[in-house]
Amino acid sequence: MASSQDAWYLALLGLAENFRTLSPPNIKLCIQCLQAVFTFKPPPRVEARTHLQLGNVLLTHTKNIDIAKHHLEQAWRLSQMINNAFDDVKFEAASVLAELYEQQKQSNLSKPILRKAIELSQHSVYWHCRLIFQLAQIHATEKDYEVASSLLGVGADYAHISNACYTRVLFLLSKGMMLLTMKKFQEVHPLLSQAGMLIENWQGNPHQKEYLKVFFLVLQVCHYLMAGQVKSVKQWLKQLQQSIQIIMSPTWPTDDVISGSSVGDMFLWMPKEHLYVLVYLVTVMHSMQAGYMEKALKYTDKALTQIEKLKIVDTKPILSVLQLMLLEHIAMCRLVTGNKSLALQEISQAFNVCRQHPRLLDRHRPQLHTLLGLYAMNMNCMEAAELQFTAALNTSQERELWTFANLNLAIVYLRAKRDADFSALLERINPETLQSHSHSLRAASYYVRGLQSFFQARYNEAKRYLRETLKMANAEDLNRLTSCSLVLLGHIFLSLGNSRESMNMVTPAMHLASKIPDVHVQLWASAILKDLYRMSNDPNRENEAYQMHCNYSQMLLKDHFQSTQMPEHNLIHWTEGAIPNITGNNHPPSTSSTIM
Repeated sequence: MASSQDAWYLALLGLAENFRTLSPPNIKLCIQCLQAVFTFKPPPRVEARTHLQLGNVLLTHTKNIDIAKHHLEQAWRLSQMINNAFDDVKFEAASVLAELYEQQKQSNLSKPILRKAIELSQHSVYWHCRLIFQLAQIHATEKDYEVASSLLGVGADYAHISNACYTRVLFLLSKGMMLLTMKKFQEVHPLLSQAGMLIENWQGNPHQKEYLKVFFLVLQVCHYLMAGQVKSVKQWLKQLQQSIQIIMSPTWPTDDVISGSSVGDMFLWMPKEHLYVLVYLVTVMHSMQAGYMEKALKYTDKALTQIEKLKIVDTKPILSVLQLMLLEHIAMCRLVTGNKSLALQEISQAFNVCRQHPRLLDRHRPQLHTLLGLYAMNMNCMEAAELQFTAALNTSQERELWTFANLNLAIVYLRAKRDADFSALLERINPETLQSHSHSLRAASYYVRGLQSFFQARYNEAKRYLRETLKMANAEDLNRLTSCSLVLLGHIFLSLGNSRESMNMVTPAMHLASKIPDVHVQLWASAILKDLYRMSNDPNRENEAYQMHCNYSQMLLKDHFQSTQMPEHNLIHWTEGAIPNITGNNHPPSTSSTIM
């Protein structure tokens, strides 16, 4: 029979829960009932649990963060003194308190709590795994990927010993994600192979198998895309799209069913609605690398619409991360298709997402500088482009982004006839010694060398580089690089007076560019075609090519002028510090009308 103290406590707890679950809830009375428990000087187990409940209620329903933190600290302190089974209060208090410290950018306080809780929780499979995931996430957020990867490896071993088969694969795949982030491709391959075998031989819950399969396939697709292997990834991407359709079907059970009935397997990487958006994102990434811009635009629209729907009821940061990455990719697509003003709007939207989530600005600053550099190049604002690419290089430690920025910076120097600056950069973009795992970036570096040789009228050397680009681009269906190389070869043959070979290059370049569609290559190709038809005394086709060239020029000039009038155009001058206010007009717009 409960003591009178227990009776008072249970009565007050019942009242508090009643007030909390009213519609609408009466949080003030709920908090008063919980606070009243302390007036009866309850035993430590009751006091600790009440502090935890108060902390959770205050965090969820009020802005009294400091008071909530005080109660959670008390719950964590008291629960450690209780020797009997008091796991839920002890470890929940540690987890929630660590999360609160993390939100307040006090990871120096959150990490010791989680380490202590992990040490104490080895007998509790669920909490031990959950706390390891949480600590690994903090280290990953701080870009301490080595420690995060090591923790996830410990988690995988512990889950294996504890017979938590599903969670073991989750740990392995999460470690694979860290290794991909660190570009440790040699270590990723065996780990993904191990996880793939475990999933293939899965004998348990079929829904868990499909869920793990989606996580595995996302990593496989990202692995290939990071290596610039657009053609090789197609089979994996197709499997991923089929798997996500199964998960999103009306007959698929809720997420709590997927996470399993076993206490050690009650985890999800991310909800299926988030997975759905993620699959859209990797599809956009593939479409863009392959040079299917319209396909990329279509999937981006669908993904952004889905994010807006989810954001109405879901405020998880991952949605903003996915939204930002989609906006970055779609802005690049717009630049290729000649829509600079739309690209500028999407870059501005990306900045707005970063304003709402300052941590995202820290992580994506190099990508934003790179985007602005690409936009400035398209606007022929070469000084601004150089500043932006330099800012990207100064703020990034990511090898592939460095290579991408350097390749574009090299084109800026070529177009500005700054041979000395190009030569200084040459070692960093030399395809023979390129420090990059990406097939597509190495192919692009051959193209830039070909472009340099073309500008120096070393045509045979240019042809050698461009044929290497074509060989690599065709091997992995890199359509945009193929079209650029073909049109440049066409220009070279025209310069050499070989009109037949020039036509053999420019015609497929034009066809491919129209499929992408790449307006800049179409503009370039139509100019060459005009000259070729004039040389072959074909006035009708010459006139057609001339009209085509005029249409592309007018379209690009109109868009160019429209972009210069937008206040967002001033973003090209931002290289450091906080995001600028772009509603003003602090800088005069560019007056350049040169497109090529």
